[in-house]
Amino acid sequence: MKKGKNSISRRTFLKSSALAGAAGMVGSGSALTSCSGGSGNAPANVPLKERGTYYVPDLVDFATDGKELKAGIIGCGGRGSGAAFNFLNAANGVTITALGDTFKDRVDNLAGKLKSEKNIDIPENKRFTGLDAYKQVIDSGVDVIIVATPPNFRPIHFQYATEKGKHSFLEKPICVDPVGYRMIVASSRQAAAKNLCVVTGTQRHHQRSYVESYKLIMDGAIGEITGGTVYWNGGMLWYRDRQPGWSDGEWMIRDWVNWIWLSGDHIVEQHVHNLDVLTWFTGLKPKSAVGFGSRQRRVTGNQFDNFSIDFEMENGIHVHSMCRQIHETVSNVSEFFQGTKGSWSSNGSPTGNAIIKDLKGNTVWVFDGEAERANYKQTDPYTLEHVNWINHIRSGKPIEQASETAVANMAAIMGRESAYTGVKVTWDEMTASPLDLYPKDIDLKNKMAINGYGSGKEFKLHDFIHIPGKPQGNQTR
Repeated sequence: MKKGKNSISRRTFLKSSALAGAAGMVGSGSALTSCSGGSGNAPANVPLKERGTYYVPDLVDFATDGKELKAGIIGCGGRGSGAAFNFLNAANGVTITALGDTFKDRVDNLAGKLKSEKNIDIPENKRFTGLDAYKQVIDSGVDVIIVATPPNFRPIHFQYATEKGKHSFLEKPICVDPVGYRMIVASSRQAAAKNLCVVTGTQRHHQRSYVESYKLIMDGAIGEITGGTVYWNGGMLWYRDRQPGWSDGEWMIRDWVNWIWLSGDHIVEQHVHNLDVLTWFTGLKPKSAVGFGSRQRRVTGNQFDNFSIDFEMENGIHVHSMCRQIHETVSNVSEFFQGTKGSWSSNGSPTGNAIIKDLKGNTVWVFDGEAERANYKQTDPYTLEHVNWINHIRSGKPIEQASETAVANMAAIMGRESAYTGVKVTWDEMTASPLDLYPKDIDLKNKMAINGYGSGKEFKLHDFIHIPGKPQGNQTR
């Protein structure tokens, strides 16, 4: 890593900042420090996991120089465009040589941005469109693939990229149904066997506040985790009104974030971030899920806009999951875990930073966001994902995150299915389920039917368009 006059070595930072200073004291069994007068004679912590037995990314500002890497982007919408620039900003000696998307306007839009902002010229013969554009991108001579298509396509794209020996960055979520889950797991094993580097877009794994928190919790700072709550309560996401000339298929793909078969519903597409923290920090899979949800204000599509799920984990503890996409309601995007010695929250401090408290409510550690900003140039986890990915590729040290992310994805799928059906859903049942939301035929010109909910029915607008005050098609399942 190149250092400027304001840079600081990782070792110096770990010694000087409260971010790691408190981490050392809490994790080592020394006297606890507290911003609000905690106990000075706390017993030594018993680690949940010994350091060195779990993966911690090296979150440096910039990837080390090395082999030139040519990337192909599959999915050129908002997140694909964002990931493209995150990749370019993460290292020297990286470029983008091929673009692919279902629609030409998206490919051309990203090509224009790359030209104007990075002086990267994507020739016409490297701009691929259509449902098979992913194959053309992967086969175009690239070294790495960035997959940011609607989530239902990702298992297929990852499978093909792995077969072709490409390193993959997969945006979250990476599957929307049990068939996709099993495809991801199989491709993950193949990628590991080929020593490929696979990183996923669950960016909290590359966010310093979460990584430092995880290390502390593994050191025993809050004791054994006994329960918790994970939230993504926010406003409604974007949607696309149907335009003249758009077929059923084109409208749904352009409006993908509102359709179950494409996004998996928002518990899968968005709330997977928080469920990922749950499965990561506890190291557990959900044993079962019982939940409910409803559709209240969504304008297009056929999915819910709120879920409430009770997860029973493998060891018997319960964690509550809550997510909502409704404007003008209380927002909360965070995670909270209660332990036998204290509690942790991802944004429980007055400054919104991660915080650990003892059982009396005294603060014993707060992530020092100011120290991070003072001592690191790069604090964006979306870019740090790519820094870490590139460093693994260039160092020849394989990494495979897809199988871990698949566990969080399956938790979200379990919660969704319980809410849709009103029944208790188990891990064993869901991972073996034949549920496949991928349509038998994706027709971009004519009417098309969708699998799963409403399977066998012709797609009809009035089944899914929201009419305020009236029951919606597929509102109850």
